[in-house]
Amino acid sequence: MSERSAKVSTPDTPPVEAHRPTVGGLLEVAAAFLRLGCLSFGGPIAHLGYLRAEFVARRKWLDDAHYGDLVALCQFLPGPASSQVVFALGMQRAGLLGALVASVCFTLPSALLMIGFAYGVARAADLSRAGWLHGLKLAAVAVVAQAVWGMGKKLCTDRPRISLCIGSAAVLLAVPGAVAQLCVIAFGGLVGWRLYRETIAVGVAPGETTPARGHAAAAASLGAFFVLLVALPALASATGSHRFAVFDSFYRSGSLVFGGGHVVLPLLRAQIVPRAWLTDDQFLAGYGAAQALPGPMFAFSAYLGAAMRPGPAGWLNGLWCLLAIFLPAWLLIAGALPFWHRLRAEPWAQAALAGANAAVVGVLLAALYNPVFTESVRGPRDVVAALLAFGLLEQWKVPPWLVVAASAAAGQWLLAV
Repeated sequence: MSERSAKVSTPDTPPVEAHRPTVGGLLEVAAAFLRLGCLSFGGPIAHLGYLRAEFVARRKWLDDAHYGDLVALCQFLPGPASSQVVFALGMQRAGLLGALVASVCFTLPSALLMIGFAYGVARAADLSRAGWLHGLKLAAVAVVAQAVWGMGKKLCTDRPRISLCIGSAAVLLAVPGAVAQLCVIAFGGLVGWRLYRETIAVGVAPGETTPARGHAAAAASLGAFFVLLVALPALASATGSHRFAVFDSFYRSGSLVFGGGHVVLPLLRAQIVPRAWLTDDQFLAGYGAAQALPGPMFAFSAYLGAAMRPGPAGWLNGLWCLLAIFLPAWLLIAGALPFWHRLRAEPWAQAALAGANAAVVGVLLAALYNPVFTESVRGPRDVVAALLAFGLLEQWKVPPWLVVAASAAAGQWLLAV
């Protein structure tokens, strides 16, 4: 391999440090993530595609390399990866307040719908034959395919990184799971460090480093994560408080999950059903409804909290559970991101990230097939619909929300004909 093919440089793009929050900046963050919270169907992998389309391709808040860095970091940390990426994007755009605004706005639409379902506003129904829902799944195929295509062109630019991408996808298709994802990303980082550490050119934009007080706050955030993980069970046991016991159960579930929202379901069920807080039928009914909603799967916790305490105060319990399950992810990202920015400025770290980012593309490529493609495409007509949606996104630059709406309408029409 020639030095030219091995050469890696950081993109000449605006810095990705946290901006000082302003009213205009916070409103921009709120509007962007609220819209995505209403339209992001398809699960965590599809969410990563929507986020890339919005903030890399359309708004240009960051480039593919920086976005790949964030995805790699969030894949390594426990918690819902796509929601952590949302928090990180908001934090980089408008500080800690912007991160909270982004998370709340992205989660709010699905959380409100789940609380409404718990109150009986929505009725449990068999959604397996819903044409509009099937159309949304096909839109998710196109969105993820566009993300893989776009990131692959920018992050897999030579033979070693293309090989890492393909190899990572092959491993994950053969041995799926969160542990395998972590292993292929770690291996990609090791290969990148070995190949590119002598040839990488690093340019750190002015102001990209984090001040010492930011590092102190980040360390405090990481400390709070571990303190709560240890202290909440003791506090719930000492006080005998049902409210603390519920918070502890959801906090621990959010702290121990790797691999996305669906992985948290067995953890939550083990905490809730054996304690008779809800019946198994109630739990599964809420899970079924959550499949039809946009936004993060962790919003399912809002339904669980509201259903546990029927009555006028049920929505408060739903928000309590929602806070408990997202809090670990917020603390981890707020604690890790400032150190991550400092680390990624080192040449050896950039070399490792070059390999890790190629592996991340492989992770998305494997997920494009399973579960996104396998759970959405049922026959030739579905392939045609997904290809048309991909063409509209990639070549005609149609806004993702419009493609999503058109796919839902097409799915309902195909069911009727």
